[in-house]
Amino acid sequence: MAEKKKILYIVEAMGGGVFTYIVDLANELVNSYDMYIAYAVRKQTPENYKDYFDKRIHLIEVKNFGRAIDPAKDIAAFFEVKKIAAKIKPDVIHIHSSKAGAIGRVAFNGKIPMFYTPHGYSFLMENYKPMNRRMFKVIESVCAKRNCTTISCSVGEHQESLKLTRRATYVNNGINMAELQEIIDKTEKVEHSFTVYTLGRICYQKNPTLFNKIAESLPDVKFVWIGDGELRDQLTSENIEITGWTDRSTAIRYAVNADVFLLPSRWEGLPISLLESMYMKKACVVSNVIGNRDVIHNGENGFVCTKVEDFVKAIEECQGEVEKLTEHAYQDILKMYNTKVMAQMYIKKYENALNERGGGDSMT
Repeated sequence: MAEKKKILYIVEAMGGGVFTYIVDLANELVNSYDMYIAYAVRKQTPENYKDYFDKRIHLIEVKNFGRAIDPAKDIAAFFEVKKIAAKIKPDVIHIHSSKAGAIGRVAFNGKIPMFYTPHGYSFLMENYKPMNRRMFKVIESVCAKRNCTTISCSVGEHQESLKLTRRATYVNNGINMAELQEIIDKTEKVEHSFTVYTLGRICYQKNPTLFNKIAESLPDVKFVWIGDGELRDQLTSENIEITGWTDRSTAIRYAVNADVFLLPSRWEGLPISLLESMYMKKACVVSNVIGNRDVIHNGENGFVCTKVEDFVKAIEECQGEVEKLTEHAYQDILKMYNTKVMAQMYIKKYENALNERGGGDSMT
């Protein structure tokens, strides 16, 4: 039997949706490849994160990775990832998130097939000052000239990538339906009043201010924020419950026993929480940003909103008959947005790149 090709993932942002994405994708791909993941631990990384991965996957912590720009640490991380790759001699390198994206593309420059997935471009993130965002765009523009293919997580992000490089394609994010269904099957369904929920960190990106305004406009509706974060004091409306950080099973229990998923984010990549809510047949009401509007088509499989009044009207409509919408959204997950489809798309892209290089010579 031919020896499996080695794939090295380099991931700085191992928290939240990126963590779920890496776990699900790596666990699928390990059947076809020898998988290595060089990563950094973030605040949002689960304590028992190693338990999530298939035991055949090699996990290597990069000690010098940090989220903020720090020249000394970034240079150290640059040499650290080069050393890791020299030892592994991978056939393909796939870099994830902007910090790893910059360091990795400068470190390797595509001597072997190399891919980069931004998971939401930093220059589109409104929590950064305009000057910082301009700097991030310059960094992305310079790095985009390297010998590397950008694979975005959604059509909207792909459109942004094409402004930077023609070497760009996309593979839609997907969820692990089997793992999610297993948790759903074990979850007790209880009688509940009409409930609207969201899931994630209470931070500027997720727009708690808008969430609060929507809740204030619907005082008779129960709102639940599954998660916690630095801006929890902005959720002041009396009909909002904040669960605090919970384990995955508890988070799914809250979602199962709710009716509407509300995502008023200022920006997104392609949110896993949205895809999971679609799979759970929850009516989805989302903001009109890249990622959200790539998946939800207004009036067809959910609601895309801009103003407070739009969100309120959509949630009121969700109190009526929305089975057609939720079924449409569920079918979209079965056809397009799941890990099986996602892994097959990546395998195709990796194999095409390896074949172009004449079978993919390992790094020396």
